[in-house]
Amino acid sequence: MSSRNEEKPAAGGAPLTFAVLVFPGFPMMAFSSVIEPLRAVNILAKRDRYRWVIVGADPGTVEASNGVVIQPGFSAGDAPKADRIVVCSGGDADHVVADEAMSWIRKSLRGGAHIGAVADAAFFLARAGLLDGHACTLHWTSQAAFTEAFPDIELRRDLFVIDRKRFTSAGGVGSLDMMLEIITRDCGAEIAAGVAEWFVHSPLRSSVDRKLMPLRLRTGIQNELVLSAIAIMEDAVEERLGMAELAERLGVSVDKLERSFRAELDISPNGYYRRLRLKRAADLLAHSKLMVRDVALACGFASMSSFARAFREEHGHAPKAMRRH
Repeated sequence: MSSRNEEKPAAGGAPLTFAVLVFPGFPMMAFSSVIEPLRAVNILAKRDRYRWVIVGADPGTVEASNGVVIQPGFSAGDAPKADRIVVCSGGDADHVVADEAMSWIRKSLRGGAHIGAVADAAFFLARAGLLDGHACTLHWTSQAAFTEAFPDIELRRDLFVIDRKRFTSAGGVGSLDMMLEIITRDCGAEIAAGVAEWFVHSPLRSSVDRKLMPLRLRTGIQNELVLSAIAIMEDAVEERLGMAELAERLGVSVDKLERSFRAELDISPNGYYRRLRLKRAADLLAHSKLMVRDVALACGFASMSSFARAFREEHGHAPKAMRRH
Protein backbone atom coordinates (compact mmCIF):
# COMPACT_ATOMS: atom_id res chain seq x y z
CA MET A 1 0.00 0.00 0.00
CA SER A 2 1.31 3.45 -0.84
CA SER A 3 2.63 5.49 2.06
CA ARG A 4 1.51 8.70 0.39
CA ASN A 5 -1.72 9.60 2.15
CA GLU A 6 -4.66 11.44 0.69
CA GLU A 7 -5.45 14.88 2.04
CA LYS A 8 -7.80 14.68 5.00
CA PRO A 9 -10.84 16.95 4.58
CA ALA A 10 -11.55 19.54 7.21
CA ALA A 11 -13.85 18.36 10.00
CA GLY A 12 -16.51 20.90 9.09
CA GLY A 13 -16.17 20.61 5.31
CA ALA A 14 -18.79 19.64 2.78
CA PRO A 15 -19.59 15.93 2.43
CA LEU A 16 -17.46 13.95 0.00
CA THR A 17 -19.42 12.38 -2.84
CA PHE A 18 -18.81 8.78 -3.89
CA ALA A 19 -20.15 7.65 -7.27
CA VAL A 20 -20.38 3.89 -7.79
CA LEU A 21 -20.33 2.97 -11.48
CA VAL A 22 -22.06 -0.38 -11.99
CA PHE A 23 -22.00 -2.74 -14.96
CA PRO A 24 -24.24 -5.78 -15.56
CA GLY A 25 -23.16 -8.69 -13.38
CA PHE A 26 -21.56 -6.45 -10.76
CA PRO A 27 -20.71 -8.28 -7.49
CA MET A 28 -23.28 -7.35 -4.86
CA MET A 29 -21.00 -8.05 -1.90
CA ALA A 30 -18.31 -5.68 -3.14
CA PHE A 31 -20.96 -3.10 -4.04
CA SER A 32 -22.49 -3.20 -0.55
CA SER A 33 -19.04 -3.15 1.04
CA VAL A 34 -18.41 0.21 -0.61
CA ILE A 35 -21.71 1.91 0.19
CA GLU A 36 -22.68 0.58 3.63
CA PRO A 37 -19.57 1.91 5.41
CA LEU A 38 -20.41 5.40 4.12
CA ARG A 39 -23.87 5.15 5.63
CA ALA A 40 -22.40 3.98 8.94
CA VAL A 41 -19.96 6.90 9.03
CA ASN A 42 -22.81 9.40 8.73
CA ILE A 43 -24.68 7.72 11.58
CA LEU A 44 -21.64 7.58 13.86
CA ALA A 45 -20.51 11.12 13.01
CA LYS A 46 -24.07 12.41 13.52
CA ARG A 47 -23.80 14.37 10.29
CA ASP A 48 -23.24 13.71 6.60
CA ARG A 49 -19.54 13.13 6.02
CA TYR A 50 -20.35 11.32 2.77
CA ARG A 51 -22.93 11.28 0.02
CA TRP A 52 -23.20 8.62 -2.65
CA VAL A 53 -24.86 8.10 -6.00
CA ILE A 54 -25.23 5.02 -8.20
CA VAL A 55 -24.34 5.44 -11.86
CA GLY A 56 -25.15 2.95 -14.60
CA ALA A 57 -22.84 2.62 -17.57
CA ASP A 58 -25.99 2.83 -19.71
CA PRO A 59 -29.54 4.06 -19.01
CA GLY A 60 -31.93 1.58 -17.40
CA THR A 61 -31.80 -1.06 -14.72
CA VAL A 62 -28.72 -3.13 -13.94
CA GLU A 63 -28.74 -6.74 -12.73
CA ALA A 64 -26.16 -7.82 -10.15
CA SER A 65 -24.33 -11.13 -10.12
CA ASN A 66 -26.89 -12.56 -7.68
CA GLY A 67 -29.91 -11.55 -9.77
CA VAL A 68 -30.87 -8.46 -7.77
CA VAL A 69 -31.91 -5.66 -10.11
CA ILE A 70 -31.22 -2.02 -9.21
CA GLN A 71 -32.19 1.27 -10.82
CA PRO A 72 -29.20 3.63 -10.80
CA GLY A 73 -29.97 7.26 -10.11
CA PHE A 74 -27.91 8.34 -13.11
CA SER A 75 -26.40 7.01 -16.30
CA ALA A 76 -22.85 7.85 -17.34
CA GLY A 77 -24.19 10.45 -19.76
CA ASP A 78 -25.75 12.56 -17.00
CA ALA A 79 -23.63 11.57 -14.00
CA PRO A 80 -22.89 14.36 -11.50
CA LYS A 81 -19.53 15.57 -10.24
CA ALA A 82 -17.98 13.20 -7.70
CA ASP A 83 -14.96 13.27 -5.42
CA ARG A 84 -14.45 9.51 -5.65
CA ILE A 85 -15.55 7.12 -8.39
CA VAL A 86 -15.64 3.37 -7.76
CA VAL A 87 -16.00 1.06 -10.76
CA CYS A 88 -17.91 -2.10 -9.86
CA SER A 89 -18.09 -4.71 -12.62
CA GLY A 90 -18.43 -8.46 -12.95
CA GLY A 91 -16.10 -11.14 -14.25
CA ASP A 92 -16.13 -9.78 -17.81
CA ALA A 93 -14.43 -6.49 -16.90
CA ASP A 94 -11.57 -7.34 -19.25
CA HIS A 95 -14.01 -7.16 -22.19
CA VAL A 96 -16.23 -4.24 -21.14
CA VAL A 97 -16.44 -1.29 -23.54
CA ALA A 98 -18.11 1.85 -22.18
CA ASP A 99 -16.95 4.98 -23.97
CA GLU A 100 -19.42 7.33 -22.31
CA ALA A 101 -18.52 6.08 -18.84
CA MET A 102 -14.82 6.45 -19.59
CA SER A 103 -15.35 10.02 -20.83
CA TRP A 104 -17.06 10.84 -17.53
CA ILE A 105 -14.23 9.23 -15.55
CA ARG A 106 -11.56 11.17 -17.45
CA LYS A 107 -13.46 14.43 -16.96
CA SER A 108 -13.75 13.65 -13.24
CA LEU A 109 -10.01 12.96 -13.04
CA ARG A 110 -9.28 16.35 -14.56
CA GLY A 111 -11.47 17.82 -11.82
CA GLY A 112 -9.39 16.14 -9.11
CA ALA A 113 -11.43 13.01 -8.44
CA HIS A 114 -9.93 9.81 -7.06
CA ILE A 115 -10.69 6.68 -9.09
CA GLY A 116 -11.06 3.15 -7.74
CA ALA A 117 -12.11 -0.34 -8.73
CA VAL A 118 -13.36 -3.42 -6.92
CA ALA A 119 -13.12 -7.10 -7.87
CA ASP A 120 -12.09 -7.36 -11.55
CA ALA A 121 -12.83 -3.74 -12.51
CA ALA A 122 -9.09 -2.98 -12.48
CA PHE A 123 -9.10 -4.42 -16.02
CA PHE A 124 -11.40 -1.61 -17.14
CA LEU A 125 -9.13 1.08 -15.71
CA ALA A 126 -5.92 -0.59 -16.87
CA ARG A 127 -7.07 -0.86 -20.48
CA ALA A 128 -7.73 2.89 -20.47
CA GLY A 129 -4.24 3.59 -19.13
CA LEU A 130 -5.61 4.87 -15.82
CA LEU A 131 -3.46 2.52 -13.73
CA ASP A 132 -0.20 3.30 -15.51
CA GLY A 133 2.43 4.14 -12.92
CA HIS A 134 0.23 2.92 -10.06
CA ALA A 135 0.08 -0.28 -8.03
CA CYS A 136 -3.20 -2.18 -7.88
CA THR A 137 -4.91 -5.42 -6.97
CA LEU A 138 -7.90 -7.41 -8.19
CA HIS A 139 -9.63 -10.73 -7.57
CA TRP A 140 -7.12 -13.56 -7.18
CA THR A 141 -8.75 -15.68 -9.91
CA SER A 142 -7.95 -13.00 -12.51
CA GLN A 143 -4.44 -12.05 -11.48
CA ALA A 144 -2.63 -14.32 -13.95
CA ALA A 145 -4.57 -12.91 -16.90
CA PHE A 146 -4.04 -9.36 -15.66
CA THR A 147 -0.29 -9.85 -15.38
CA GLU A 148 -0.12 -11.22 -18.92
CA ALA A 149 -2.23 -8.36 -20.29
CA PHE A 150 -0.52 -5.56 -18.34
CA PRO A 151 3.02 -6.66 -17.44
CA ASP A 152 4.14 -3.09 -16.71
CA ILE A 153 1.51 -2.44 -14.03
CA GLU A 154 2.55 -3.34 -10.49
CA LEU A 155 0.12 -5.98 -9.23
CA ARG A 156 0.07 -6.77 -5.51
CA ARG A 157 -1.49 -9.79 -3.82
CA ASP A 158 -3.15 -7.60 -1.21
CA LEU A 159 -6.79 -7.24 -0.26
CA PHE A 160 -6.62 -3.61 -1.28
CA VAL A 161 -4.11 -1.08 -2.58
CA ILE A 162 -4.33 2.70 -2.24
CA ASP A 163 -1.77 4.50 -4.37
CA ARG A 164 -2.23 8.27 -4.47
CA LYS A 165 -5.49 8.93 -6.34
CA ARG A 166 -6.09 5.30 -7.26
CA PHE A 167 -7.61 2.69 -4.98
CA THR A 168 -8.41 -0.94 -5.80
CA SER A 169 -9.66 -3.93 -3.89
CA ALA A 170 -9.79 -7.63 -4.61
CA GLY A 171 -13.55 -7.59 -4.11
CA GLY A 172 -15.82 -9.15 -1.50
CA VAL A 173 -15.10 -8.07 2.06
CA GLY A 174 -11.72 -6.82 0.87
CA SER A 175 -13.68 -3.81 -0.34
CA LEU A 176 -14.79 -3.19 3.24
CA ASP A 177 -11.16 -3.24 4.40
CA MET A 178 -10.33 -0.74 1.67
CA MET A 179 -13.18 1.53 2.69
CA LEU A 180 -12.12 1.40 6.33
CA GLU A 181 -8.67 2.63 5.33
CA ILE A 182 -10.19 5.42 3.22
CA ILE A 183 -12.45 6.38 6.13
CA THR A 184 -9.44 6.42 8.46
CA ARG A 185 -7.73 8.91 6.17
CA ASP A 186 -10.84 11.04 5.73
CA CYS A 187 -12.41 10.93 9.17
CA GLY A 188 -9.84 9.51 11.57
CA ALA A 189 -9.16 6.15 13.18
CA GLU A 190 -11.88 6.45 15.82
CA ILE A 191 -14.69 6.73 13.29
CA ALA A 192 -13.18 3.95 11.17
CA ALA A 193 -12.93 1.66 14.20
CA GLY A 194 -16.55 2.41 14.96
CA VAL A 195 -17.55 1.43 11.43
CA ALA A 196 -15.61 -1.84 11.74
CA GLU A 197 -17.41 -2.58 15.01
CA TRP A 198 -20.75 -1.60 13.42
CA PHE A 199 -20.32 -4.40 10.89
CA VAL A 200 -18.84 -6.85 13.42
CA HIS A 201 -15.66 -6.76 11.36
CA SER A 202 -12.16 -7.66 12.51
CA PRO A 203 -9.95 -4.91 13.97
CA LEU A 204 -8.39 -2.54 11.47
CA ARG A 205 -5.28 -3.93 9.81
CA SER A 206 -3.23 -2.72 6.89
CA SER A 207 -3.57 -4.21 3.42
CA VAL A 208 -0.15 -5.82 3.81
CA ASP A 209 -1.37 -7.70 6.89
CA ARG A 210 -4.37 -9.03 5.00
CA LYS A 211 -2.94 -10.90 2.04
CA LEU A 212 -5.21 -12.36 -0.58
CA MET A 213 -6.53 -15.86 -0.02
CA PRO A 214 -3.74 -17.66 1.86
CA LEU A 215 -2.90 -20.89 0.07
CA ARG A 216 -4.06 -23.03 2.99
CA LEU A 217 -7.52 -21.43 2.93
CA ARG A 218 -7.76 -21.44 -0.84
CA THR A 219 -6.91 -25.13 -1.20
CA GLY A 220 -7.94 -26.63 2.13
CA ILE A 221 -4.57 -28.43 2.23
CA GLN A 222 -2.94 -28.92 5.63
CA ASN A 223 0.33 -30.69 4.79
CA GLU A 224 3.13 -28.11 5.00
CA LEU A 225 5.34 -29.86 2.45
CA VAL A 226 2.51 -30.03 -0.08
CA LEU A 227 1.63 -26.37 0.53
CA SER A 228 5.25 -25.33 0.00
CA ALA A 229 5.44 -27.37 -3.18
CA ILE A 230 2.26 -25.83 -4.58
CA ALA A 231 3.48 -22.32 -3.77
CA ILE A 232 6.60 -23.00 -5.86
CA MET A 233 4.50 -24.53 -8.64
CA GLU A 234 2.25 -21.47 -8.82
CA ASP A 235 5.29 -19.23 -9.25
CA ALA A 236 6.79 -21.49 -11.92
CA VAL A 237 3.89 -22.22 -14.26
CA GLU A 238 5.77 -21.06 -17.33
CA GLU A 239 9.14 -22.71 -16.69
CA ARG A 240 7.70 -26.16 -15.95
CA LEU A 241 9.90 -27.48 -13.16
CA GLY A 242 10.96 -31.09 -13.08
CA MET A 243 9.96 -32.99 -9.96
CA ALA A 244 13.61 -33.67 -9.08
CA GLU A 245 14.33 -29.94 -9.08
CA LEU A 246 11.18 -29.23 -7.08
CA ALA A 247 12.14 -31.82 -4.47
CA GLU A 248 15.65 -30.37 -4.29
CA ARG A 249 14.26 -26.88 -3.67
CA LEU A 250 12.16 -28.29 -0.85
CA GLY A 251 15.05 -30.29 0.61
CA VAL A 252 13.28 -33.66 0.37
CA SER A 253 13.48 -36.73 -1.81
CA VAL A 254 11.24 -37.19 -4.84
CA ASP A 255 9.76 -40.25 -3.13
CA LYS A 256 8.78 -38.25 -0.05
CA LEU A 257 7.24 -35.54 -2.22
CA GLU A 258 5.30 -38.18 -4.13
CA ARG A 259 4.03 -39.86 -0.95
CA SER A 260 2.95 -36.55 0.57
CA PHE A 261 0.91 -35.57 -2.49
CA ARG A 262 -0.66 -39.02 -2.73
CA ALA A 263 -1.63 -38.96 0.95
CA GLU A 264 -3.00 -35.41 0.90
CA LEU A 265 -4.55 -35.16 -2.58
CA ASP A 266 -4.54 -38.66 -4.08
CA ILE A 267 -2.59 -37.36 -7.07
CA SER A 268 1.08 -37.24 -8.01
CA PRO A 269 2.91 -33.91 -7.71
CA ASN A 270 3.47 -33.94 -11.45
CA GLY A 271 -0.24 -34.55 -12.03
CA TYR A 272 -1.16 -31.68 -9.73
CA TYR A 273 1.34 -29.40 -11.48
CA ARG A 274 -0.14 -30.31 -14.86
CA ARG A 275 -3.65 -29.60 -13.60
CA LEU A 276 -2.48 -26.26 -12.21
CA ARG A 277 -0.93 -25.26 -15.53
CA LEU A 278 -4.09 -26.22 -17.42
CA LYS A 279 -6.23 -24.24 -14.99
CA ARG A 280 -3.98 -21.22 -15.60
CA ALA A 281 -4.35 -21.79 -19.34
CA ALA A 282 -8.15 -21.75 -19.06
CA ASP A 283 -8.02 -18.49 -17.09
CA LEU A 284 -5.77 -16.87 -19.68
CA LEU A 285 -7.94 -18.02 -22.56
CA ALA A 286 -11.05 -16.64 -20.88
CA HIS A 287 -9.61 -13.36 -19.62
CA SER A 288 -6.87 -12.32 -22.03
CA LYS A 289 -6.38 -11.76 -25.74
CA LEU A 290 -3.25 -13.90 -25.97
CA MET A 291 -3.02 -16.22 -28.94
CA VAL A 292 -3.63 -19.87 -28.04
CA ARG A 293 0.00 -20.65 -28.87
CA ASP A 294 1.18 -17.92 -26.48
CA VAL A 295 -1.09 -19.28 -23.75
CA ALA A 296 0.44 -22.72 -24.25
CA LEU A 297 3.95 -21.31 -23.88
CA ALA A 298 2.95 -19.23 -20.84
CA CYS A 299 1.74 -22.41 -19.15
CA GLY A 300 4.79 -24.54 -19.85
CA PHE A 301 3.72 -26.37 -23.02
CA ALA A 302 6.28 -26.28 -25.84
CA SER A 303 4.08 -28.21 -28.28
CA MET A 304 0.66 -27.02 -29.46
CA SER A 305 -0.48 -30.59 -30.07
CA SER A 306 0.43 -31.73 -26.55
CA PHE A 307 -1.23 -28.61 -25.10
CA ALA A 308 -4.44 -29.14 -27.07
CA ARG A 309 -4.57 -32.82 -26.11
CA ALA A 310 -3.91 -32.15 -22.42
CA PHE A 311 -6.41 -29.28 -22.35
CA ARG A 312 -9.15 -31.42 -23.86
CA GLU A 313 -8.45 -34.24 -21.41
CA GLU A 314 -8.65 -31.84 -18.45
CA HIS A 315 -11.50 -29.55 -19.51
CA GLY A 316 -13.46 -31.65 -21.99
CA HIS A 317 -13.16 -29.26 -24.92
CA ALA A 318 -10.60 -27.58 -27.15
CA PRO A 319 -8.73 -24.46 -25.96
CA LYS A 320 -10.51 -22.28 -28.53
CA ALA A 321 -13.85 -23.06 -26.89
CA MET A 322 -12.79 -20.88 -23.94
CA ARG A 323 -12.71 -17.77 -26.10
CA ARG A 324 -15.56 -15.32 -25.51
CA HIS A 325 -17.37 -13.95 -28.51
